Amino acid sequence: MDRFVECFGEVEDPRASNARHDLVELLFIALLASLCGARTCEDFEEFGFSKRDLLASFLTLPHGTPSHDTFSRVFRLLDPAGFEKAFLAFMARFAEGLAGVVAFDGKALKRAYDKGGAHMPKMMVSAFAAETRLTLANLPAAGNNERDAVLQLVDLVSLKGCVVTADALHCHEELAERIVAGRGDYALRLKANQPTLLAGAQAALAGAGVKSASDVGRRNGKDVRRTADVAPAAALAVRTGFPGLKSVARLTVEQPGAETEQRFYLLSRRLTPERLIKVTRRHWAIENSLHWVLDTAFAEDHARSRKDNAPQNLAVLRRLALNVARLHPDKTPMRRKLLKAGWDESF
Repeated sequence: MDRFVECFGEVEDPRASNARHDLVELLFIALLASLCGARTCEDFEEFGFSKRDLLASFLTLPHGTPSHDTFSRVFRLLDPAGFEKAFLAFMARFAEGLAGVVAFDGKALKRAYDKGGAHMPKMMVSAFAAETRLTLANLPAAGNNERDAVLQLVDLVSLKGCVVTADALHCHEELAERIVAGRGDYALRLKANQPTLLAGAQAALAGAGVKSASDVGRRNGKDVRRTADVAPAAALAVRTGFPGLKSVARLTVEQPGAETEQRFYLLSRRLTPERLIKVTRRHWAIENSLHWVLDTAFAEDHARSRKDNAPQNLAVLRRLALNVARLHPDKTPMRRKLLKAGWDESF
């Protein structure tokens, strides 16, 4: 509670000065409710009412627990930038000495749209530490511009000693320059939308100095062979001026019953092919350990909050709740862990 007050006590209250419920206490109740499986503002109200005796033991609650209208109004009016700043402060302690893969990717809030806007729901972009499985930072993608949101997000996260991974949308000079300036490294997916770089990478991989390694793993009950080839790219770096470029890589994925797939990458470090296989597999943690869990345990794909700032703020709240739940040592699957938190007050 003290850590939460220290970080979220700086969030500006958007309500009038005569508001009945303390903002930090309201946000803390919403977090606790989310940790116990609550998904809507109506759920937050019901949680507060059901747990009022427990809450009263460490909160003041001079006017009882807030109503669902109060929760809704606060999350609609709350400044997303201020709320995210508090999230970053809360997570700063857990981000110290961070190493390994940091994956950047966007996720659509599929039902967070106004009438007629189903084709373009709001989007959140996250930075995810693959080793610790913690979300480090989040930003709404203004106008669903994921590219610009990732550029802003990179500046919020300490990348020293980390390898940044991202899909081909983010394979461009500006992002690479910011990663290198932050003393991080990158492994950026390369596709045909960068024809000069792709042709240069293919030429380098057909030349001398290529190192290769293979790995066989299981996916969907089938053996999957991944073969990584890594080659120096000094000439390509000089010719294109791509910031920090040291090598290029090709990952060939073979699976019975499926077409062989080749993926190309730009690297700011001469990774070994064995390390490249691990880095590229780690990138998928943002899909499997963040996006999928948000949908299955927190029902984010079904969240209908869509007015004003509520979609972004509630998305950050869900990621905060997921981080806190992840930090608990219990190994129970996430959905059951949330249920245990609601059923057992000593959990």
